[in-house]
Amino acid sequence: MPTMRSALLGLCVLLASAVHAAAPPADLILHNGRIVTVDERFSIAQAIAIRGERVVSVGRNADVEKLAGPSTRRVDLRGRTVIPGLIDNHAHFMRAVEYWPEEVRWDGVTSRKQALEMIAARAKRAKPGEWILVLGGWSLDQFTDSQAGFTREELDAIAPDNPVLLQLIYFRVYANTRGLAALGVDAGTKDPAGGRIERDAAGQATGVMNGGGAVRVALGKLGEVAHTRMVGNARVMMRDLNALGITTYQDMGGRGFTPRYFEPMRELDAKREMTVRIFYNLWQEPETPAQVDAALANIKALKPFQGNDWFDNTGYGETLYFPLHDSTLVKETKPSVEAMAQWRRVAQAVADKRMHLNVHAQLRGSIESFLAAIEDIDKTTPVRAFRWTFSHVDQLEAQDLDRLRRLGMAIQLHSRPTIQGVLFHNVYGDKAYEMPPLKLVQDSAIPWGLGSDATAVTPSNPFYTLWWAVTGKMLGGRQVLKQTITREEALIAHTRSNAYFVFREGDLGSLQPGKYADLLVLDRDYLAVPADEIKDIKPLMTMVGGKVVYEATSK
Repeated sequence: MPTMRSALLGLCVLLASAVHAAAPPADLILHNGRIVTVDERFSIAQAIAIRGERVVSVGRNADVEKLAGPSTRRVDLRGRTVIPGLIDNHAHFMRAVEYWPEEVRWDGVTSRKQALEMIAARAKRAKPGEWILVLGGWSLDQFTDSQAGFTREELDAIAPDNPVLLQLIYFRVYANTRGLAALGVDAGTKDPAGGRIERDAAGQATGVMNGGGAVRVALGKLGEVAHTRMVGNARVMMRDLNALGITTYQDMGGRGFTPRYFEPMRELDAKREMTVRIFYNLWQEPETPAQVDAALANIKALKPFQGNDWFDNTGYGETLYFPLHDSTLVKETKPSVEAMAQWRRVAQAVADKRMHLNVHAQLRGSIESFLAAIEDIDKTTPVRAFRWTFSHVDQLEAQDLDRLRRLGMAIQLHSRPTIQGVLFHNVYGDKAYEMPPLKLVQDSAIPWGLGSDATAVTPSNPFYTLWWAVTGKMLGGRQVLKQTITREEALIAHTRSNAYFVFREGDLGSLQPGKYADLLVLDRDYLAVPADEIKDIKPLMTMVGGKVVYEATSK
């Protein structure tokens, strides 16, 4: 018996060697590095081999080198750290494509003086009459030199020949004189519904317009961008996201979203020109029972998972009935019986289609009302298999966790405090230190992941999200969160855990044989740098599907 066992073992070794020898060589080997695989054991390797779009081996230099052939490209990492491509589980980039290349982005800018200099520089490059836009992703509280608002006069001085519009999250707009004229605002203009035009003692508009209604009206006056230009804008946006380290994201539509925002991505997907994987939930924003009727017809016709691993619909959400789309900048919310009846109609329709649903819920009133409605739906249409998800849940409490487990629901948490932390504290006081409850969710064993909610209410950079989750700080350095997590937990939540939300956990989120070669080579070691430097990490190279889609000009 021992002799036969030895013979069989030897035969197995020979067969394995033959199979290994017959396998095509790797196209690319990255070696002499620190490969943070983010697999189930959080293994760290020296080298990684890639063939085509996928990883074929991860391990020691000597073992991975055996997969090299005459045409294999080798990259010496020289000790650099490699991590999986970062997945944002909740963003609004497709809508942002419209003006992306023309925007001035203040993401991460902590000096008001520098912010104004960026506007001045953009005005010098612009043609007279072109809009100068900053469409969210910043707050006054991130500036360390001054938190003063922007005046019409100072914007006139730095952009005398161009209309200027500065969108502050979703509650304020700053404009210069030309901007007011382009928006059609003068002394006789009435306040928009849900908004207010601020005026001086003489009744003249100051350039400040407050309220969500004012923001909505202002954005509606910017004009529609032609499809051809949108396609070019989408290329630029994806390249910029690759430079930030984003290789996949889940799009949640957004206010004013229309089907035309899908078209640039569909065209680029058809041309095989995508460099970011985009999975989306269908966003609708019905505001009346009649509009709910129309939304239900669209839900009935929806067929998720008809796309591919670059562009696909995965379900429905995040807003079910817009009057119940709550905000963390108000103290509380109390959904009415009538509004909840409409919300329930939409949720039930999604359950009847056996689809994934993403639910926007931030405050206690929303969380409690929506949970109760979902539990009621679950009695007749069990939702566990559909991966229903709560987004944001800033005021989630321990008492909610068992209910979520029973429903098989998951949680998406987002880094809005990176710019809104002070605003949260202004509304909720010390309670904001637990908003959102990162540590509570991390310890709950409920599936969860990290995202941004970019672009209007949060910066797009995923390393800001990782930094905030680890340090609890907002841009500018103020401590705004106490429920922090470890950098390993944060990285898992921004990679492997997020693959669950796009239904691609077998393909994405970690660097393992068989998965797509979506990865980042970093300029410093995420696991070793001081925590405050996490926000400053930059990719030297970004790869999606085995293809280099971004490479820094200097290393």
